[in-house]
Amino acid sequence: MKDKVILVTGASRGIGGAIAKHFASLQAIVIVNFLRNTQLAEEVVGDIQSLGGQGFALQGDVTQEEAVRRMVEEIVDSFGTVDVLVNNALCHYTFNPKLRKTAWELEWQDYQTQIDGSLKGTFNTCKAVMPLMKRQNFGRVINMVTNLINFPIVPYHDYTTGKAAVLGYSHSLAKELGPFNITVNCVAPGLTYPTDSSRDTQEDVRESIIRLTPLGRLARPEDIAGTVAFLASEEASFITGQTLYVDGGLTMK
Repeated sequence: MKDKVILVTGASRGIGGAIAKHFASLQAIVIVNFLRNTQLAEEVVGDIQSLGGQGFALQGDVTQEEAVRRMVEEIVDSFGTVDVLVNNALCHYTFNPKLRKTAWELEWQDYQTQIDGSLKGTFNTCKAVMPLMKRQNFGRVINMVTNLINFPIVPYHDYTTGKAAVLGYSHSLAKELGPFNITVNCVAPGLTYPTDSSRDTQEDVRESIIRLTPLGRLARPEDIAGTVAFLASEEASFITGQTLYVDGGLTMK
């Protein structure tokens, strides 16, 4: 990954921050996209630099097409291209079974919010980088989804629907972009702890998931980061249109 230009969206903390730092440890040039929290993004950049890597924080709302266009233009002006795109950003969601809305309580706007945060954000960034990747006849796109699509251990309806839309989009994108040596794959984490979204998941729920998981623990952000890096690497150059479930065997396909 040395000197590859990596754009990680939603990378100021949690899984996104872990992904950004992992790529930096592989000597990549990492763009840390964030929405609001400049301080957290700069802390991730500081960690990247302490690893001897190159990291740069770049604000941008991925649900806004014009904001994404400006962000990618700035990356191209500075580094020439985008080699790897990791779509990690999402509309904030709290994984708390006791606070979730049931199917009969949800309104369409709940679904729309998650579809915009997941699918629209992914669509905007992919649309912006595809011309760059096509021109250089190389690219890696990794989209974050969820194991809840196949194993809704807790039915977070709106969140899971938004991620399922990203999965379908990724499959069709992989078909279209394959002839340009661009791979498109997904990573489907299980409940990942600690992150801001999972901190409100009650301990009894976490313990229940752990008991059902063959490897006997929850995913850590670093587990997700390693999987993403593999899909971006040359070792995965003949893998496209696939989803890797990173949940310790909770989901088996």
